[in-house]
Amino acid sequence: MGVLNTTPDSFSDGGSLYKQNGLDLEQAMARARLMCEQGASIIDIGGESTRPGAAPVTIEQELERVVPLVERIAAELEVVISVDTSSPQVMTEAAAVGAGLINDVRALQREGALAAAAATGLPVCLMHMQGQPDTMQQNPQYRDVSAEVSDFLRQRMSVCDLAGIPRERLLLDPGFGFGKSLQHNLQLLRDLPQLRDLGQPLLVGMSRKSMIAKLLDRAVDERLAAGLALAVLAVERGAWIIRTHDIQETADALAMCSALAEIGE
Repeated sequence: MGVLNTTPDSFSDGGSLYKQNGLDLEQAMARARLMCEQGASIIDIGGESTRPGAAPVTIEQELERVVPLVERIAAELEVVISVDTSSPQVMTEAAAVGAGLINDVRALQREGALAAAAATGLPVCLMHMQGQPDTMQQNPQYRDVSAEVSDFLRQRMSVCDLAGIPRERLLLDPGFGFGKSLQHNLQLLRDLPQLRDLGQPLLVGMSRKSMIAKLLDRAVDERLAAGLALAVLAVERGAWIIRTHDIQETADALAMCSALAEIGE
C-alpha cells in the first residue's frame, strides 16, 4: 500500500503536491502512476493529516483533496484505491467514484461513519488509536498495550457485525505511532501474532515514523533502511499489507520474503 497524501502539512513530504491554489491534480496523478510502476497494489489517499499534533480540517477541504483524485485514478489506473478518512461524507462520495477500501484511523467511531461504511459495501480497515491526532502522543499509557489493542479491535469488529459489515470485509491495523510510545510500538511489533489470531488480515504502517527517530536519531528522509527492516519483521509476524512511502524499495524487500516463503520447508 503506497501512501499518497493530499495534505499541505504531511509529515513525510511537506505538502509537495500543493501549489498556490491547492492540490496539483496532474502532479498527484504523476505520483500515482509512479507508485503503480514501483509495485503498489493499493494507493492510500488521505486528505486530513493524522500526524501527531495535526489539526482537523473541514469536510469541504477533505472532499476537495480526495474525491477528484480518487475519480481520476479509478478512471486511468488499475489499482485498488484506499481512502484514509474518518468522515462519512468522504467515504460515501469516494466510494461513488471508485474507491475500493475505507481506511479509518478512528475505526468508524465518528458519528455516522459506521452506517456510511456499511452502505458503501466496501472493505474497511479498523485502526487502533489512543486519543486524537492533536493530543495522542502527549503521554500514552497502557497496562498491556498488546492486550488492550486486541480488545479494542475485537470490540470494533463486533460493532461492525451488528451494523451489517461482515468479517470478510474487515482488516485490522494496530496503529503504530498513534497514541503509543517507542516501547509500546516495539511491544506491538513483538506481539503481532496475537493480533493475527483475531482472524483478520493485518495492515501495518511504520514507514518513516518517529519510532525510528527515537531509536536512531534519523531525519524523515533518512529512515528508509530502518523502515525496510520493520516491514520485513512485520510480514514475518503476520502482516498482510504494508503501508509505505517507499514503494519500490519495500516491494523489493517483500519480494524476497515471498520468495523464501514459496520454497516451503
